[in-house]
Amino acid sequence: LMGEGCIIFYEDRNFQGRSYECMSDCSDMSSYLSRCNSCRVENGCFMVYDRPNYMGNQYFLRRGEYSDYMSFGMSDSIRSCRLIPQHRGSYRMRIYERENFQGPNHELMDDCDNIMDRYSLSDCQSCNVIDGHWLMYEQPHYRGRMVYLRPGEYRSMRDIGYSGMRLSSARRIMDSC
Repeated sequence: LMGEGCIIFYEDRNFQGRSYECMSDCSDMSSYLSRCNSCRVENGCFMVYDRPNYMGNQYFLRRGEYSDYMSFGMSDSIRSCRLIPQHRGSYRMRIYERENFQGPNHELMDDCDNIMDRYSLSDCQSCNVIDGHWLMYEQPHYRGRMVYLRPGEYRSMRDIGYSGMRLSSARRIMDSC
């Protein structure tokens, strides 16, 4: 089916060893594979995480082959994954300087390569994703660690494992992946 996501995980590097095919979210890969050192995205876009339950460092993977988890910057084996649904329509996210939707705030409807410069915010500690799926990055120009945000309210970035991490740029996840 076109539009469906599909990712295949392999125990060993270079697509060797046992494999597990996944078409949706998987909160703990260890129930299927003892480890996961490579993967192939057949269709769609996925976030992969180095801890179960969508925690730890996370990485955005589009269609392609990833022969070694280190090839996209991961320092440990993949433990969980999340399918990013296709989104058609507008993108809207309101970002707040402080937790619990406090302090100066701004609405984003487009990619922003430097939140601090453009909006004079000193930080981004909470946000409300109204429309679309987004990636936020630790550094300007979409670099450094990233966090995937689905539509919903994020009262504190600490809740999703990002204490002390400044989020400096934001990008919409477009259909083209």
